[in-house]
This record gives sequence, structure tokens and C-alpha cells, in this order.
Amino acid sequence: MTFSLGPRAIAAGYRLVAFDQAGSTNSEAMAHARRGGPGSTWFVTTLQTAGRGRRQRTWVAPRGNLASSVLEVMDVTPAVAATMGFAFGLAHEAALQRVSVEANLRLAGSDRLQYLLKWPNDILVRGQKLCGLLVEAEAMMDGRLAVVAGIGTNIIAAPEGTPTPAVSLAGLGVHVSGEELFAALSEAWVEFCGIWDNGRGFREIRKLWLERAFGVGKPVAIQTGTAKLEGTFDTIDEAGCLIVRTADGRRMPITTGEVYFGTAASIGAA
Repeated sequence: MTFSLGPRAIAAGYRLVAFDQAGSTNSEAMAHARRGGPGSTWFVTTLQTAGRGRRQRTWVAPRGNLASSVLEVMDVTPAVAATMGFAFGLAHEAALQRVSVEANLRLAGSDRLQYLLKWPNDILVRGQKLCGLLVEAEAMMDGRLAVVAGIGTNIIAAPEGTPTPAVSLAGLGVHVSGEELFAALSEAWVEFCGIWDNGRGFREIRKLWLERAFGVGKPVAIQTGTAKLEGTFDTIDEAGCLIVRTADGRRMPITTGEVYFGTAASIGAA
């Protein structure tokens, strides 16, 4: 089976660059932008050998997993570009729901799969990490931004020994190929990128994201260097910052850091 865009993505003018294997789909996308290549282009592979997550952590996708990145070239500020990641997470969650229909028909009640969005860049199911997302931006010669949103999805295998336990779709009983999931993602991205609308629709994206967020109202700890902040995950604000309500009632905006939710909040940053 080969990669293909969904019909809505084709109609919207998206292009596709598929690799048998790649070092990093994000790197391929940004290199394409630096060469003057057009935006609205997907880069995808089922074997990624030098991928990276936040803080330059390695993200390797063995054969059969999915690494995919979309390049958009836009006239927006870096702060606005950062909020595109929330729309991308929603698109991937929608694609996962679509390909999991058969598995959920076999499951009942609380056993059914619910994909939750973990601030700032993960998708969890049953408290385990299924996907990791990375948004990168770079200024082009014409002043516009090349914004790349990449996501790695554990389809047939999940890494071991990760800070957050990881899981694969196969391990959840969802038997789907990377090609099938990618087609669903390309379709969903047309919808959610349209809602986001170069940041003008972030209010609606924020609402939809919070409806699917992991840990709202629960204990959270954020480790930034040697500093640790503890409190309750209150919301995300209009800029996409995590808002932590501290024990004394202060609402603290967080832009970056290692985030631990629930019971992990009491031990993860210790």
C-alpha cells in the first residue's frame, strides 16, 4: 500500500512527498521551505531514523509506525504560529477516532478508546503516550513564516523506558496501517486548519481542545530547570499557555517545561 492524500486534502490543493524512509519528516519539510518550495505540503514515512521531539529528544519511528509533517507558509507572527499545534492535535485526534471505529465496536463502556490531548504536545490513551507532536517555525526571505507541524504515532510498536509509558495502536487492538491513518489525518487537517484560520479561529480551537484535554482540574507540576511549580491545571489561555492555579489562588501562565499530571505530579519533578 502507498501513501495518498484524502479527497478533501487533494481538493484543497495539498501536495504529498512520501519517503520509504527519512531521517526526520520535520527536517525534510523545513529543508523544502528553505529551497523555496510551496506550503500546504505533507511529508510522510513509515520509517523515521532521526526524528526528534521537544528539547531535541530522539523520536525514532520503526518500520510500520507513522511519522508525518505538514508545512504551511503563512504571514503570521511566531506567537500565532505556535497555536497551530493545538489545531494539529485536534486533527490527529479526529483521525484516530475515525480509524478506531471498528475496535470501539468490540469494546464496551469505559473500555472504549478515548484519545486525550496532553499539553503541550502529546496524545494519550488510557494514560499512555500514543503520539508526540512538534511545531517548528522559521522566517523566510519574504518575511513569511514556514511552520511545520510534525507528529509521530506508535502504530505497531511503542518505545520502552519513556518518562510517560507509551502504547501502540496495535497494543490497543486497533489494526490499521500508517497509510490509512495518514489519509484520515490529511482529511481532518483540512477541517481544523480551516477552523484555526491563521490564528483567527483560535478561540474555537481552544474550546474544542479543552473538551479533549487530559488533566483539567487535576494536580499538575511543571519543572523548568531547577524551578518547580505545583498547582491545578486550570485551563489554557488565549495564547495557548498552560494556566496553573496555585494553592494560594494565583493563576500562573506556563509557556514551557516538563509537565506531570495527576499522581505523577507529586513524584515526577521531585
